[in-house]
Amino acid sequence: MPGAPIPDNILVSGPSFTMRQLKEITDAVLAYHPEADIDVILDAYVFSAKAHRGQSRQSGEAYLSHPVEVAYNLTRLKMDEKTVAAGLLHDTLEDTLATDDEIKQLFGDEIYHMVDGVTKISQVQFASWEEKQAENYRKMILAMAHDIRVILIKLADRAHNLQTLESLSPQQQIRISKETLDIYAPIANRLGIGWLKAELEDGSFQYVSPDKYQSIVDRMSQDEEARNALVQTVCQAVEKDLAAEQIKGTVSGRSKHYYSIYKKMMLQQIDLEDVYDLIGVRVITDSVKDCYAALGLVHSLWRPIPGKFKDYIAMPKPNMYQSLHTTVNGPNGQRVEVQIRSKEMHKVAEEGIAAHWQYKDGDEKSKKQDDHLAWVRHLIEAQSEIKNPKDFLNAFKVDLFFQEVYVFTPRGDVIALPRGATPVDFAYQVHTDIGNHCLAAKVNGKIVNLKYKLKNGDRIEILTSNQKHPSRDWLSFVKTSKARSKIIHYINHREREKSRELGREILETEIRKYSFNPPKVLKGKNLDEAIHAAGFNTLDNLFISIGYGKTSVRNVVDKLLPKETLEEFAKQAPTVKVSEPSARQGRGGIKVKSFGDDMMLRIGKCCNPVPGDTIIGYITRGRGVSIHIVDCPSMVSLAGETERLVEVEWDTSHKTPFPVRISIVTEDKPGLLAKISSTVFACGVNMTRANVQTSALKRAYFDLSLEILDLDHLNRTLDTLRRLPGVIHVERVKPYSKKRSNKKPMDGGEESAGASGDTGVWVN
Repeated sequence: MPGAPIPDNILVSGPSFTMRQLKEITDAVLAYHPEADIDVILDAYVFSAKAHRGQSRQSGEAYLSHPVEVAYNLTRLKMDEKTVAAGLLHDTLEDTLATDDEIKQLFGDEIYHMVDGVTKISQVQFASWEEKQAENYRKMILAMAHDIRVILIKLADRAHNLQTLESLSPQQQIRISKETLDIYAPIANRLGIGWLKAELEDGSFQYVSPDKYQSIVDRMSQDEEARNALVQTVCQAVEKDLAAEQIKGTVSGRSKHYYSIYKKMMLQQIDLEDVYDLIGVRVITDSVKDCYAALGLVHSLWRPIPGKFKDYIAMPKPNMYQSLHTTVNGPNGQRVEVQIRSKEMHKVAEEGIAAHWQYKDGDEKSKKQDDHLAWVRHLIEAQSEIKNPKDFLNAFKVDLFFQEVYVFTPRGDVIALPRGATPVDFAYQVHTDIGNHCLAAKVNGKIVNLKYKLKNGDRIEILTSNQKHPSRDWLSFVKTSKARSKIIHYINHREREKSRELGREILETEIRKYSFNPPKVLKGKNLDEAIHAAGFNTLDNLFISIGYGKTSVRNVVDKLLPKETLEEFAKQAPTVKVSEPSARQGRGGIKVKSFGDDMMLRIGKCCNPVPGDTIIGYITRGRGVSIHIVDCPSMVSLAGETERLVEVEWDTSHKTPFPVRISIVTEDKPGLLAKISSTVFACGVNMTRANVQTSALKRAYFDLSLEILDLDHLNRTLDTLRRLPGVIHVERVKPYSKKRSNKKPMDGGEESAGASGDTGVWVN
């Protein structure tokens, strides 16, 4: 098929699509890449035309017009011929009968993978909107990492789709436009493609906010003649001074694009009439030295506006953009923004990463592409370590909407971070180990809180300690996805290690119960069988699963120890009960279904469960299992950590009194306390504390602490109290009903649940 002529019977004609456009594409490619193999573009056109034959877009145009426009947009990005060919083919796998094998056979693996990558960035069905969006963005990130040209094809595709939105429904117009402003325009910005970013933003703006868009268009139309005259005056003045100083350079002017004006209005909370710098002038010189010389000339012509100068040459933006920005009071006091950059800087500013496809030196090309794609690598780390869709979306958007702050290392190196970033973000940006051991930070020589928000020009020094490790609290204030993902990764790793140690301790304790030596058993012939029977490849993974409560230790022991020993022990084993350090602190019996009987248990004071309450166990980090009522807020907050929840049940064969608080509201009558006390005693309940208050409304309020045997015992007592004359209301008081807590139960250390008052008991 290479070099095949284009059959006349598949050419499409019409006002928006002619054969001339295909020639424009091939001529454009040859202009910036004279050695290009144009045959592959012609072949792709023929294949696409055949595949899309008979298909039309909703606008009524032949479908082939769309891939050709996408290919043309790719030439504007100065892409290689294979990418342009992939642009012509980008919809064939999704919207035609073309197969993967056909694309591979006719165009090779490289083009196929680009077409397949674009196809995979498509809508799929998921359980929630957030999950669906997160999955789509994950696909984009992976596609960018594999071959950045995939996302460039997608951007070219979206740019043309925006030009034909008028044929879609209003709902589709708004959805596509919002997605473009949220995702695709920021991606174009992060890749440094200035013209494409502006095109995507303005194309979306008119559908997302049509009234605001039209008001800006009308205002710009009214002042167009005056603005053009101002641009001409400024350009002539700058050109004259450049020539006088023998500085080579070109000067051009333009009106700012509509969406950038709108963003300024929103950012500064001003009306359109208060936006004064509606025009920009650009000076392109031959060298960095000439850029700064031109800046001096501009400032000598007009007074600069304080605070409006930015040096992106010394401190490039994360997308490698370099330029000098200044705003001056121009002719007649009208504000003018002036951008000054070299030719090479201008090339990067307009074409971004696409400019680096034209470097002849492969090493230089790779290095510059790596610089551009550092944020993509951070996103890949985030998508592999942040599992929650909402957290991933937030990390994704933080990296896209990058409003930068520039800070310095102690050696004077510049590091760009998002606004609101903290010393912890800085530490992880420098190196993961520095972040993981960050103890404190000095900003401009002074110790600051780790939550301190960095400012432009701050000099940061991180103090480290091998004894310091990431805290879950850091997740509440870090801004970068890299810091967030590394903190989550460390915490998860630490939890796995603690679960491994807990699992080992549980299994060894269970083995000792049968009078066997754990080290000897765990090296015996039955070990591999026990590991594989539990579904694991290594002993460590088995320990971790036991520690998390996913694997029953009893099932593992059944595989490790002789069957006759287990059977003999079962005949002699006493009933398992909970014993207490003292009778007053007794808690009755609890069975943990997933473990053996030598497991430390703790009763949560946040809910004070009693026999009869539906309970659940939570495997803490090194402190056994914490027991809670299932609807305790501590348990509700752990909905995402189901692997650490275990089934437990009451063993009611051993009756032990439990402390319970009750609240009683009565009429304020003499002798009621005595009646309540005698009633409680008659129910077989011991009262350990009583607090009584009265109000001006002739009400008495009783706060009592009782010792009851189980939930039925409590309910019978409450029913008896309700029948007393003068009693208005009786209820059990649960500690969490007054103050809800989002803390985790019994975790201790930096992630303590604050439940240190829980009563610790052992199952014997």
